[in-house]
Formats: sequence, C-alpha cells, structure tokens
Amino acid sequence: LDGGATVPFIARYRKEVTGGLDDIQLRELEARLSYLRELEDRRAAVIKSIQEQGKLTPELLAAIEAAPTKQELEDIYLPFKPKRRTKGMIAKEAGLEPLADKLFADPTLNPNVEAEAFILPAGKIEGADFTTVAAVLDGVRDLLSERWAEDAALVQSLREWLWAEGLFRSKLAAGKDENNPDVAKFRDYFDYDEPIGRVPSHRALAVFRGRALEMLEAKLVLPVEPEPGKPSLAEGKIALHLGWSHAGRPADDLIRKCVAWTWRVKLSLSTERDLFSRLRDDAEKVAIKVFADNLRDLLLAAPAGPRVVMGLDPGIRTGVKVAVVDATGKLVETATVYPHEPRRDWDGALHTLARLCERHGVQLIAIGNGTASRETDKLAGELIKLMQKQAPAQDGKALAAIEKIVVSEAGASVYSASEYASQEMPDVDVSLRGAASIARRLQDPLAELVKIDPKSIGVGQYQHDVNQSELARTLGTVVEDCVNSVGVDLNTASVPLLSRVSGLSASVAKAVVRWREAHGAFKTRKQLMDVAGLGAKTFEQSAGFLRIRGGDNPLDMTGVHPETYPVVEQIMEKTGKPVAEIMGRTDMLKVLQPELFANEKFGVITVKDILGELEKPGRDPRPDFKVARFNDGVEDIKDLREGMILEGTVSNVAQFGAFIDLGVHQDGLVHVSQLAHKFVQDAREVVKTGDIVKVKVMEVDVERKRIGLSMKLGDAPARQGGDRGASQG
Repeated sequence: LDGGATVPFIARYRKEVTGGLDDIQLRELEARLSYLRELEDRRAAVIKSIQEQGKLTPELLAAIEAAPTKQELEDIYLPFKPKRRTKGMIAKEAGLEPLADKLFADPTLNPNVEAEAFILPAGKIEGADFTTVAAVLDGVRDLLSERWAEDAALVQSLREWLWAEGLFRSKLAAGKDENNPDVAKFRDYFDYDEPIGRVPSHRALAVFRGRALEMLEAKLVLPVEPEPGKPSLAEGKIALHLGWSHAGRPADDLIRKCVAWTWRVKLSLSTERDLFSRLRDDAEKVAIKVFADNLRDLLLAAPAGPRVVMGLDPGIRTGVKVAVVDATGKLVETATVYPHEPRRDWDGALHTLARLCERHGVQLIAIGNGTASRETDKLAGELIKLMQKQAPAQDGKALAAIEKIVVSEAGASVYSASEYASQEMPDVDVSLRGAASIARRLQDPLAELVKIDPKSIGVGQYQHDVNQSELARTLGTVVEDCVNSVGVDLNTASVPLLSRVSGLSASVAKAVVRWREAHGAFKTRKQLMDVAGLGAKTFEQSAGFLRIRGGDNPLDMTGVHPETYPVVEQIMEKTGKPVAEIMGRTDMLKVLQPELFANEKFGVITVKDILGELEKPGRDPRPDFKVARFNDGVEDIKDLREGMILEGTVSNVAQFGAFIDLGVHQDGLVHVSQLAHKFVQDAREVVKTGDIVKVKVMEVDVERKRIGLSMKLGDAPARQGGDRGASQG
C-alpha cells in the first residue's frame, strides 16, 4: 500500500504476497493500519507532553507503550492533560493533599479535628476560601474525587460494567406534542429502554436523531436505581476499586461523600458521553456497512447489455419524460408525453411511444420508480400489447415482445443537473437527461451509477446521521472494487468510469479519453503508455482492469495482466497453439499443470488465475438479467389487502429486514423474522438489493404508511415480527 499499489490490484494480481486475501479483507487491513499509525502518533505526542512536565516514570512509560487502543491511551493521559485550574488543583495549592491522604489512609481520624490545622487566612489562595473547617473538608472532597475520576483502571472498569449492564433510555422530550406528525415518527421511543451494549444500530441512530431534533431525551441509567439516601451500584463499584467500605469510623461519612461526588459530579456524565459515543460509533459502522453492501449489490446488478432501451421518467403534471438510447448507450431521441392528469392524453402518448419503438427498434422499456410509476407501468403494458398487434410475423414467427422493467431512479435527478451530464448531453433539457440515465442504468447499472455521488443513490438508512467523510470514503472504495472486479472497456468507458479504475486519477482518465478522441480506438494495452501523464506505475496498476475488444492482442480483452503475458507464451509453446485457439478451450486448459509454468515472480496461484481467465475470457462476474412483474390493480397502499401474494424488488436491506418495492409509492418491510423458515441473524443472508422476490402482505397501516410483509410462503403464516425503527430512514 505504501508503495502506491491499490487494493483491487493487490487483491487481483498479488495473491502470492497476501495468501489470496480478497478486496474486502484488504480494506479492513488498510483501515486497521491507518488506526494503528494514528495510535502510534498519539502515543509519541503523549509521551512527549508528560516528559516535558517532568512526570514520566518508567512505570508510566510502560503503561503508555502497552495501551492497545486510543481510548485507553487517553485514560492514562487524563491526569497529565493540560487543563484549566480546577477545584482539586486549588485544594492542592492550598496544601490539603497531606490531609486528604491521611484521612483516606486512616478513617479512624476525626476529619473536623484534623482539618483545623489546615485552615488558611482569607485571601491566601486566589479564587478560594479555606477559612473554615467545612471549606477545608470540601477541598478534600474535590481533591480526592478528582484524583479518583482520573484513575484509568477505575474509569475503564466502570465503563465496561455499564456497557454490559447499563440501560439506554429515551422518552418524549418535555413540551412536545406526541400527535404532531414530525414527533409521532419517534413514537416507538417515547418510553423505551434497552441494555446499551445490545442496542441494534438502527434503534441507536433513531434515538440519536430524535435527540438531535429535540423530540426525545436520552440518557444512560444504572441497571438498578438506588433507594433514596442509599449509595448507587456505581458508587459501590468505586468503593470496591478503592478497597474501602463504610465501617462507621469518624472519617467514613466524609469518604462516602467523596465517593458519591466522584460518581455523580465527575464520572456519570463523562461515562454516559463515552458510552453514547461508543454506541454511535458502533451503530455508524453497521449503518455504513449496510449502505456499502447494498451499494455493492446495486452496482453489481445484472446488466441488460447492448440492447435498445426506452427510458421513461414518470411525472404527472409535468408529463412523462422519454429518452431512447441505442445499444451503445448513445441518446438517439427524446420526447415528453402527457398520459396522466390533467391532460390525460393516453392515446396520444401511446401513439408517440409506438412511433419511437418502431423507429429505433426498442427492445426494453425502463420505468423510473418515482411518482406515477405504476400508472406509467400500465401505459408501458398497453404499449407492448399495441406493438405485438402491429408487428408483422417474420418467417411465420412472432417478434419477441418488448419487456418493461421498473428501475430505481435514485440519483437520476442529481446526475441530470451535474456538470458531467451537461458535457455528455449539452443540448438536452435537464429533465430529459434523467430519462436517458434511467435507460442506461438498465443496460449497465455499474457504468451509469458511477457518474453519481454514491450517497445520492439512496440505498442506505440513516445516511445523514453517520460520519459523512467515513461514509464517502467507504462508498468510494466499494465503487472502486466493483468497477475493477467487472473490468472496463477502454474504448467506450466514460471519464467517471475510467477514474474508478485502479491507479487512474480523474486527470489521467480525462487524458485517456482525449487520446482516444484524437487517435481513435486503442488497439493494444501498450498504447496506454502513449497517453500523457500515464507512466509505468500507473500502467502496472491499471492495465489488467482495462479491456480492449477486437484489438491486436486477444489477451487484451481478458483479466490477464500484461506483466504475465510471458507466462501465456509458455502455455502457447506447451500446447503448440496460438492464444486465440487456446482461449475458451476448457478441455485443453484443464489438463495443464499450473506448477509447470510457475516461477519466482509468478507463483501457482497466479498461473491458476491465468488459466481461469483463458477458459472464460473477459467473463462478467455479474448475474444474468431478469425482469420483475408488478401486479395489475395494485397501484397505491390503499389497494393492498392482508393475504395478497405479490412480486417486488428488494430496494434496500438493513440488518432488521428488507424493504420491498411493490410499486405503491411506499416500500414494504419484510422483518428479519419473516424472511425464512429458519433463524436469520442478518437479512443479507437471505436477500440482497435488486433481488426479485415473492411476498405475502401481513399488515397495512395506511395512516403511518407502513406495510408489513412476509417471505414465509407455503406454510401457515408465522406471527408477524414488528421492530422499532422499521420506517425507512
């Protein structure tokens, strides 16, 4: 990584070095490496700071060097952290430390008697008054509670105990009207508590969002509330750590007061803050992972391939925007039709669409899943019937019917208004660009979706509540890994797609396209070295992921890296056949022993990969293209009835379940307990974004726009599982 190698390159072409780790495992190692380096930098800064204070002992140095996490390092550093003058510091300045030590070491001493010797005249200590016994004993309390609150071992043990036993509690914020629609969204959390260490990601983020909007109050509470006047469990833990217990000695009441002060004033809020921070971090990691997994599934969805597609971007008053793209994705014609309210020009719309289908030989219709999607889907159904009637049979065979597919239009409007869209389609109205994008994302979801900021694709939950830079970084790596696992056609790829290829920056991607426009299609991968700004290192990192179809060297259309072409030459010698005759010949390649072609530079794993590529040259790892069919007569949530069996597309997957697009403008939820006739820990074990599934309607709440679904078909329906936080974030 430090040498400039990308994760996709290491995963694909350096398997000997990593023992075959995949890109997901390598990303985890990359993140861990970054964390450990930050930890080491902080460790050095802490040592330097304590050294400058002249307080670094060999024991302290050993503890700092052994700290395994940033949190533990900060706990050790806390007493030495430069801070504003505290009450404990003032008590120390006043010389009260010997009194505090004496009373704690020997509670049989009488605090009032001992304190007499420490009374100071007024004005002796700036900003403090130690002229009475009570004031001196308050100083002792401040000094001891501050010392104990900075005891790293005590803080860590309390934190871990509360993470295991404490409760995360939320309630309706004071003065809020629970019937207000914005407040009602958080109804599940008006009276809620759960052990903090077991709160699922979506519930934690829902409460934190409610708190940020001042709809909810949230706090950490002890597993058992103390009786009035009695010490709490937390105070008991502190006393146990200190090795002290109340035995009725003269100083014991003072020490109990110091212990209570340590918890209530010093540690309860900071511990709550630390554990809320840990809960949020853990919840964000899960939410970001869910978003990343869904994005990966969406990007690697089945491509329809080079077919002529008509994209329909549904709208009511503004009309349905229409764009036809040819098999290469080039926009060939646009139109706007008005089949819905208020014009209701159904026949005119059908006539226009039919003319476009005939003129361009449309094979697929892609319908955006936004407003008026179901009504537009019905229009497309009528169009298909009309085309079937009009199409003359050829050689006695009826022409294949045009197919219609509802696709996610998430991010299409963001793309339409982007600078890149205006470069791609300069003379096309912004609203019509969206229809072209919808058509193209059916042909090749990956090639089209890379033009959109991943955060705008809308397959995450609570995406605005998580760390935005971490979300952007993670989603960026997912896009990069997906692009490189599929490979990119060097002669047709757009700048956004090329810039996601291993080793290629945005400026180099632009240079590649400029070279292509000036010199025509690339004939060989070697020609990449002629591109300005593309040197040997960039070539090494990118060449294996770039494909040239119909070029001079058949290997250039495969995932075989140019650095391993000599290995293929050895295979050609062994078989006595040119490379074009070896490719695709499983019978010939299966009998070759990889060990014969391995050398010091390229081991057996790499040779096996080369043979695999030669067997299926340029294979696409994505699944085959399939079409979901919506049910007629179901266009709105009000049309749904319990017991209905419907087909839909998985639009989003969270740990607690999967959201299904049924074409009724509101996704339904299959709770994790309703996904299968077995226990399911995580919904992704069963479904992924883009899957076409059959579901049964279990519950419809029109007012709250909630649809409960089940995938347990064929058996008596199991009890419907509900879950807090089930409304899509």
